[in-house]
Amino acid sequence: MAMMRVAQVPRAGGAFEIVERSIPDPGAGTVRIQVQACGICHSDSLTKEGHYPGIQYPRVPGHEVAGVIDAVGSGVSGWESGQRVGVGWNGGYCGYCDHCRRGDFFACVRGQVTGISFDGGYGEYMIAPASAVALMPADLSAVEAAPLMCAGLTTFNALRNSGARPGDVVAVHGLGGLGHLGVQYAAKMGFRTVGIARGTDKEPLARQLGADDYIDSHAQDPAAELQSLGGAKVILATVTSGEAMAAVQGGLAVGGTMILIGAVESMQVSPIWLLSGNRSVKGWYSGTSIESQDTLAFSARTGVRSMNEVYPLDRVAEAYDRMMSGQARFRVVLTIGE
Repeated sequence: MAMMRVAQVPRAGGAFEIVERSIPDPGAGTVRIQVQACGICHSDSLTKEGHYPGIQYPRVPGHEVAGVIDAVGSGVSGWESGQRVGVGWNGGYCGYCDHCRRGDFFACVRGQVTGISFDGGYGEYMIAPASAVALMPADLSAVEAAPLMCAGLTTFNALRNSGARPGDVVAVHGLGGLGHLGVQYAAKMGFRTVGIARGTDKEPLARQLGADDYIDSHAQDPAAELQSLGGAKVILATVTSGEAMAAVQGGLAVGGTMILIGAVESMQVSPIWLLSGNRSVKGWYSGTSIESQDTLAFSARTGVRSMNEVYPLDRVAEAYDRMMSGQARFRVVLTIGE
């Protein structure tokens, strides 16, 4: 019997275990992927610590997966062995609930989450529903592609659905794991891109990534600085501080939108400010497999790349701790079979 190595969490809050398991066969409607690389995302802590309801353990985390299909289950059309693919947070959708029938596949009532509902990419092989699979361009390596399946997708998808047009002022608040990708995407989409972060030391990076302007939120009032540019059509908030988010909302132009993709528990919003200028604050879900595929294709074509720290599977605990520390520059990726 052929075996594989995976890094599993035995129980909520348990330490990672490298174990051997039998390589599974794909069932109806699924494909088997030989994993080459898998990004470590902060959301993997939901699996590690048991913060997502209904997780069955042991569980293999990982929803920034890049690899190659090596087996296809019955009833699967359009996918075949040898194709380079990725799998993201969205673990597939049913196609027949009311949300799916309206085209809101991300809101599928039977939808699954990769690495939570079923085993993810912290291992040599995984099984994924065919509806969760995205085609990976030939000119992206697995390490380059993996973090784009969540961090890249979330920032790209939010910006391209923001309503901003080329030439509009778009501010990216935060230059970390999400923000360093957001600045690149905003610049490649033709927006007047403004990077906002704490400290003058981050300005060279912001401009290297494509920012036209930089605001030091420690030394300057970011809202006032944005208004001096005419106001932001969009502020993409990637930080994890509600207080910091609230401090930039005053930089929205009339009709502007603040899009939250950084996970915060609460944030103060001024209803009068929103009402007086027809402004809005909204969140953005990462996306589905075809949107992941769009992200990969755009990134390959325009040269958008994640800045990664790379670890082998054997060092998964160290890699996970590095990501959770907030000190990684800027994403952490496990290499498995590439």
